[in-house]
Amino acid sequence: MKYRFETFVLDIGKHELLQDGQTVSCEPQVFDILRFLVENAGQLVSQDDLIEHVWKGRIVSDSAISARISAARAALGDDGTKQKFIKTVPRRGFRFVAEIETAEKENSSLTSPDRSEQNSAVSDKQIVRFCKSTDGTNIAFSTMGTGYPLVRAGHWLTHLEHDWQSPVWRPNLEELGNSFSVTRYDQRGNGLSDWDVSDFSLPTFTDDLEAVVDAAGLQRFALYGTSQGAPIAISYAMRHPQRISHLVLHGGYVRGRLIRGSEEEREQGRAILTLIRHSWGKEGSAFLKSFASMYIPEGTKEQLDSLAELQRQTTSPENAALLRQAVDSFDVSELLEKIDIPTLVIHARNDSVQPLSQGRALASGIRNAQFVQLESSNHAILKNEPAWTRLIEELINFIQVK
Repeated sequence: MKYRFETFVLDIGKHELLQDGQTVSCEPQVFDILRFLVENAGQLVSQDDLIEHVWKGRIVSDSAISARISAARAALGDDGTKQKFIKTVPRRGFRFVAEIETAEKENSSLTSPDRSEQNSAVSDKQIVRFCKSTDGTNIAFSTMGTGYPLVRAGHWLTHLEHDWQSPVWRPNLEELGNSFSVTRYDQRGNGLSDWDVSDFSLPTFTDDLEAVVDAAGLQRFALYGTSQGAPIAISYAMRHPQRISHLVLHGGYVRGRLIRGSEEEREQGRAILTLIRHSWGKEGSAFLKSFASMYIPEGTKEQLDSLAELQRQTTSPENAALLRQAVDSFDVSELLEKIDIPTLVIHARNDSVQPLSQGRALASGIRNAQFVQLESSNHAILKNEPAWTRLIEELINFIQVK
């Protein structure tokens, strides 16, 4: 659905706000507020309504709600004085007051749906829910697709809704959803999960994965860990080996950057932490674009810009630094020889985030693990590169369940 008002278009499917055809920068939570207000245009929306539908019932201060309403107004060129679009009803709530036109997504074909239309259907059927981890942290998770259950362990900076607009992540999600029933989640400290947390230890991350699996009602499934999700998947496999039919570790590592290799590598890790603390939250940050290029050095400008903006919106500078410091200190070296699950290790030859040596260490440390080397420099494999086809084929063939 698209909602049009004055010079703006609120595109629900693309999770995008446009003005005169140009994208307006809008944080995911601010977009969600705009969407709820627009969908209820002309009606009074109370703070309790916003808390229920945008914050999913979590405790939120009045000041936090006011700040998000102000940000929503700012995205529309509005403010608390003009109240051209969003009107405050004192002590009662808010009302969206502009005239709105609605339109369904354009569909140029009346024949059988092609693959891209099928993929859109996959994202449309995503169901987002919340569960509580051991320490009470709310973890957002989703299920989508059809087929054998596949759980994707949480990894560096995701957003369950916004990922569908990413030219980096959407193709991967679509492919997985066409072959598997996929359960994934936003890690604590980012995305739709709770941001106000302090414990980022490996056991706690494993608790989060455990809570998601239990809430999703999964008994036996394939577990897919990419990047920092690989150590988390290994840690979970040690707790519940009987529940995992297949273990896939892609772009993973045995020891994090801050505790492995040379002093030079550790210095680089500390330098990145400093830059994250001071440069993360700035829109258009040169550092963030450079940081994104570490993950996809062969990416297009659109892909690099999208990944940089997604990371900026998905968490705060403080949480980004805490998360980075935590995952760069993971160590699963003593767990590998205890893993007795069919395992596939996938790693790009010139991965600049986690070196190939770490992938080889995972494969050699786990009994009978299969190893696949991709010809790529990207940490996140992109659909427009040759390695993409092999990644998908190897993953699907490995998890085939008769």
